[in-house]
Amino acid sequence: MSLKDKLTTFLFGSAPEEDSNEEVRTEQDYIEEAVLPLPIPDDSNPALLELPSEHPIHRIYDLRRKEAGYLPTPRLCLDNDGILPDDLVQREKNRLRTALISMCAARLKQTRGKKQNKKDKKNKEDATEKENKKAKENKNESENEPVDLDALPSFFLSADKLYAWMIVFPPVGQGRELSREILYRALEERGITYGVDKNLINRISRDEEKYFHLFLIAKGKAAFDGTNGNIVDYFPRVITRVLEIDEFDRVDYTALNLIHNVKQGEEICRLIKPTEGEPGRTVLDEEIPAKSGKSVPLPKGRNTEISEDGTLLLASITGDVEFTGRSFQVKPVLDIPGNVDFSTGNINFLGDVNIHGDVLNGFTVRAMGNIQIAGVIETGSIVEAGGDLIVVKGILGDGNAVIRAHRSLFSKYIENSTIYVRENLQTDCIINSQVYSDGEVVVRSGRGCIIGGRIWAAKKISAMAVGARSECKTAVSLGGLPCTNFERELVQRELVLLQTEIETLEPQIDSSSKSSLLDKARLRLTAAELKLKQLESELKDIKLITDEKANNGRLECSIAYPGTEISFGDESLRLRQEYRQCVATLVRGEILIT
Repeated sequence: MSLKDKLTTFLFGSAPEEDSNEEVRTEQDYIEEAVLPLPIPDDSNPALLELPSEHPIHRIYDLRRKEAGYLPTPRLCLDNDGILPDDLVQREKNRLRTALISMCAARLKQTRGKKQNKKDKKNKEDATEKENKKAKENKNESENEPVDLDALPSFFLSADKLYAWMIVFPPVGQGRELSREILYRALEERGITYGVDKNLINRISRDEEKYFHLFLIAKGKAAFDGTNGNIVDYFPRVITRVLEIDEFDRVDYTALNLIHNVKQGEEICRLIKPTEGEPGRTVLDEEIPAKSGKSVPLPKGRNTEISEDGTLLLASITGDVEFTGRSFQVKPVLDIPGNVDFSTGNINFLGDVNIHGDVLNGFTVRAMGNIQIAGVIETGSIVEAGGDLIVVKGILGDGNAVIRAHRSLFSKYIENSTIYVRENLQTDCIINSQVYSDGEVVVRSGRGCIIGGRIWAAKKISAMAVGARSECKTAVSLGGLPCTNFERELVQRELVLLQTEIETLEPQIDSSSKSSLLDKARLRLTAAELKLKQLESELKDIKLITDEKANNGRLECSIAYPGTEISFGDESLRLRQEYRQCVATLVRGEILIT
């Protein structure tokens, strides 16, 4: 369109008549015009589609307005009722904008009609000059046959075919107005047969605003995938082994109950079975498949069984429930109502042990699981737990016995004892003890002091006070692999004792008892040598890792008294003065206290 034509359109509201030689506008022409920047919509409804003035729908609208006089303004809204998801509306608005260009271009092409054959040359020569002039003025109108088009419903389907919208183009010429019959026939031709809103069809056929409006004419049924099966646990899978300190700096060690008792036949967990998926239907009456939920197996472990209906995991024995990472298992629990003394003897149990009294002097308690002691561990006793060890009242040793926990240890106090802990240790105070921990040593509750002895911790030592005003020699070592080093020391001591025993037996007079004792001693010596060789190999292989851990060690304390020795690997520092609220770390090979 020339500049003159555009000005005429702006001033008088209609475009000048096109010359017959002008090329017919194609769909691509409308697309190029329609991609111009869109005006800012006045309607606050985000589902409303705004189209530029160059969009071909305005041409069809102008043709209808010339014929009908008054015509409601076009309004294209994908969701008048606010029932559709916002993301769906925004996604389909872009698709609808492109689809409308094709719909309108096709409708405009229909309104042009078919061209007539030109008049014979003979008739043109015989026509008078007046008739030729009149024919020239009405050339555009005479070239095209007048057309009569019925109202045309056009449909737009969402990408998933779950929704179908309809826009109705008005009739042209003597074409029929929109009716129910036209609507149903158009729906059938388009194949939209499922979820059609019949009440809306009846209303549209009588509505004054039926043209140039967008209607949600049909809604399909979405498919729903089945839910996966899951497990409902009646016992915890992860046990928190951290004691909390109250406002009086006290810890209730009885509150840390690591033994979860279960009776034979009691439920451990329940299986919620998966559900089947519910298929959906598109507006074209096509099935939308749905996925069924996936099943999960019951975490069956030792001493458990599955119920007949396959939905329950039951305990087959009475004991302690423990989750091992993949399955629940029930460990037998040995319950000692009183002390470990001559009435019980030494205890060596494959499950958990719950002692309501003390472990008296000279007795041994070993268990593959957790050990919980309500009283104290007296001098000369040996206690070894394959899991956690809880001593509610404390540990009082004689400097020789070894207390082992292959997980964590919790005790009211530790005095004159050798402690071996694979994970963390938490207590109120440590006095004159040797502690080896591959995790953290926390002495923050109660007195919160470490006095005398030596503490080895791979990660961190945290205490209220380290050392004493009397400058009692107290050593703390950080980093490395304390438990592995301790095992090596024990094996080396055992080798010395065995070699001494063999040297004592060899000079004796030959006898059957001597041969038996020598064979046993040499066998134990060989086993100890193999174990030492293995430990040396492990320490050598992980030397680099050990060095890295030494650099990551950390001492935190409120008070560090003079006489305290701090070590990081081969680096050591003896405090000459008192430090408060201090943190000791190894920085570039030097011990730094801040």
